[in-house]
Amino acid sequence: MVTKDDIQNNGYDEIAESWYRLRHWTRFKVELTDLAARWNRGRLLNVGCAHGPDFLPFKGSFELYGLDSSGQMTRMALRYAAKFGLTPHLVTADAVCLPFRDQTFDYAVSVAAYHHIGSGQLRLEALKELRRILKPGGEAFITVWNRWQKEFWNRGSEIMVPWKTGGREILRYYYLFTYPEFERTLKQAGFRIIKIFPEYGYRFPIKWFSRNICVLAARD
Repeated sequence: MVTKDDIQNNGYDEIAESWYRLRHWTRFKVELTDLAARWNRGRLLNVGCAHGPDFLPFKGSFELYGLDSSGQMTRMALRYAAKFGLTPHLVTADAVCLPFRDQTFDYAVSVAAYHHIGSGQLRLEALKELRRILKPGGEAFITVWNRWQKEFWNRGSEIMVPWKTGGREILRYYYLFTYPEFERTLKQAGFRIIKIFPEYGYRFPIKWFSRNICVLAARD
């Protein structure tokens, strides 16, 4: 029997090439550029880096590390890095068990990664791992999909989202957080919330219905 965890782990190997072509640029350029200015320099980990577009705003002043559970995505990240003159240290590994020592990184980013983890306990463990590898005072920027975005109002918190490639449809698991739930989970993992907010492109005055939940959090 194929489980949602099998789909989570294997699907991105199959879609990596088309993902590289169609998701070639970061969707969080404004947010990440602002963070690069805020943080200035340091050692930065990108959790769930995929093919690497979220590295670009940090080019130059940061020592870049990237991790993804898909080996094929990691290979795409090498291609992307060569194209844009980046020199990240890349590893294929699981966010639930980060292969780094305690307090290794000054900063971390994770765009659209933690909502692919298949259970609440594992999501919490992964966030605890993220806090573990940050230095005291280190900050993390994390995005997940919002359950209250209009497209998913009647779908529940767990969904499978298709991606078509090579004449096939690959299903990808998502857990949809609400703003209060994600804030609560991060605090349970030991983070202090600096700011929780919608993506830059969301223009409505009430944040609760944005497509993404964005968080800037710190390890004290």
